[in-house]
Amino acid sequence: MHTYLYIILAYLLVLTVINFIRSKRIKSQEDFMVAGRKLKTSVMVFTLICTWIGSGTFIAGAEFASKAGFSALWLAAGAWVGIIVIYFLAGKIQTFGQYTIGDILETRYGPAARLIGAIALIISFIAIVSYQFVAGGFILNVTTDGAIPDSVGTIIAAIFVILFTALGGMVAVAYTDLPNGIIILLACLLSVPFVYVAAGGLSTATQVLPPGYFAVVNEQFGAHPTLKVGGYFLSTLLLLMGVQSMYQKFYSARTPKDAKKAVILWTIGTIFVETVVVVIAVFAYSKFKDQLDLSIPKEGGKVVLMAARNLVPAPVGVLLLGAACAVVISTGMNYLLSPSTTIMRDIYQRFFKKEADQKTMVALQKTFVTILGVIAFLLATRLKSVLEMSYFAYTIYGVAITPALVAALAWKRATKAGGLASIASGTIVCIVLKVLAEVLPPEKVPEGDPWGIPLIYPAFAASLITLIVVSLLTKKPKPEELEKFFPNKK
Repeated sequence: MHTYLYIILAYLLVLTVINFIRSKRIKSQEDFMVAGRKLKTSVMVFTLICTWIGSGTFIAGAEFASKAGFSALWLAAGAWVGIIVIYFLAGKIQTFGQYTIGDILETRYGPAARLIGAIALIISFIAIVSYQFVAGGFILNVTTDGAIPDSVGTIIAAIFVILFTALGGMVAVAYTDLPNGIIILLACLLSVPFVYVAAGGLSTATQVLPPGYFAVVNEQFGAHPTLKVGGYFLSTLLLLMGVQSMYQKFYSARTPKDAKKAVILWTIGTIFVETVVVVIAVFAYSKFKDQLDLSIPKEGGKVVLMAARNLVPAPVGVLLLGAACAVVISTGMNYLLSPSTTIMRDIYQRFFKKEADQKTMVALQKTFVTILGVIAFLLATRLKSVLEMSYFAYTIYGVAITPALVAALAWKRATKAGGLASIASGTIVCIVLKVLAEVLPPEKVPEGDPWGIPLIYPAFAASLITLIVVSLLTKKPKPEELEKFFPNKK
């Protein structure tokens, strides 16, 4: 019964040894934060895939698919559009060559933008790390047929993610992602035909599932399904276009050409994996729907794991469970490293000790990795739904950071006042609406949205409108202020 568990633990042990060996090569802040800026295209591709394909895909995506069928692809599609936009910015991002999003925000909008942006990023990424830990608990629970409770599995996942990240920083992240990415792609490719056949194919699925499961927008999903689906699309779009973990990978590339080539292959890999996971989830749910209680939000998140355990041959099942484990570890590491980098670069170095000793910097960042990891774990113990938490994390980051960030790279008329107003208004509106969702009577918060309006819409509107209006009402930037972002044009 525990063969699956032993194989997965052996794999994690191998990764631990590899990361321990690589950690010996960490000599400077640049090594820890951006892998010495030496990542090749092949490594870049898999680390980009693993950064984005996390439990938000395998668990939140499965939870969404269990409730809304193929409408769940709207959640993934926002990322696909975002990647296309990122392609045109990847070379410029790598050329800028810093460490964090805050470096861009301050250069364009000033120190206050850096600080407020750092706060929004830390809140968002701790939330993302928290549900990676919960997903790890799901995996170990399903793998052992319930012998390991979700709560114990969450602790084990947290220990591995914190340990790996603290050991090796970006070097560990990138080179752990290489085997993890290969496993993810291979597992998804092999699993689909087995799950499809075991579930009885399309004819059986259409008989046991409501018609909405195969609709473009599932009318059974929420009080305002079209608004809700659009909200998911927009939240993933905005997150991907501005997510620091991706930019940190571009900073780690050897050249702008390596960064852009990696984005092309990343696009293909991401579309394939996210589509396949939704297909597996829908057909697996048609098989297990009588065993799952979707009134308990987290239940739907286990459906892909149940498919791995029951619907495919053991070798493929091990591979699929290993892939789920891989994405939890990889995504947890990426999103734990990123806010610790933000604290060191955007707060500690910027406002307290600019010329800190390299050895001290690395040691201090490892300490912050551990502290943030513990906070994420405490949040994980209170989490009700991976889908709900991922939506909030995507939204607060997307509305606070992305409009100002993209404008910094692509709109010369954006001003310091406009950028700062955008970051502040997006953060404030998002937090206020989230608090209202917790305190208003349940009838006022259908599907977790105050008055039935997904919080992404008012929060994004506030961020975008203040960016444009305030920028147009204030004095345009001087040419020298734009030189780093638009070097060939005045």
